[in-house]
Amino acid sequence: MHAHPATRRLIASRFARRGDRLYVRGKLASDPVYEAAAEALGGHRLPLIDIGCGLGILGHYLHACDALDGYLGLDSDGRKIADGRAAAERAGLGTRFELRQADATVVQPMRGHVALLDVLHYLPRERQPELLDYAVDHLADDGVLVLRTVLRDGSWRFRATVWEERFIKAVGWIPEGAQYFPCADEIRRVLEPRGIAVAFRPLFGRTPYNSWLMTATRPS
Repeated sequence: MHAHPATRRLIASRFARRGDRLYVRGKLASDPVYEAAAEALGGHRLPLIDIGCGLGILGHYLHACDALDGYLGLDSDGRKIADGRAAAERAGLGTRFELRQADATVVQPMRGHVALLDVLHYLPRERQPELLDYAVDHLADDGVLVLRTVLRDGSWRFRATVWEERFIKAVGWIPEGAQYFPCADEIRRVLEPRGIAVAFRPLFGRTPYNSWLMTATRPS
């Protein structure tokens, strides 16, 4: 299930660039991760820290669902942060919605739910545990860590994803390109020793790509 067409149009209309409007509408129409993230949070209202937020689409969607008590998006891309801030201002989201140009080394003064959507595999292998630790450091005791990543498993979907990532790099949307695709056990080896329960499920949607959704919590 994806965002209602009226919701997609409303969120996309907040962006000044035509290319961004088309991109946002397309993502909300075709990508199952937004609905999956809303379901993973389970109606439990906390602030959300969205690491690698891009334009802040997840925050716009979850606010439209009335699923959050606040949103902080972090991204190193200044252009995306500026455009996302302007869109949030047009939406009148005020202090409930904040975007900062920052990478995942700066400690943020809040804890809540944490999202890492399509971020992990853009880091080298040796930096991925640091990012996962950073996410856990900002996870509230009753928060949910939602991670979407490509898992290295040798499947045809994985091979298709590798080709797609090469295209993304070639056209310049993510100039650095994918660095390392982890397997599920590599992620578990970081999170489980910190007392985090981890669950994976496929999130292929209508794509040929090897996308998986991980939800992680501190057991009560």
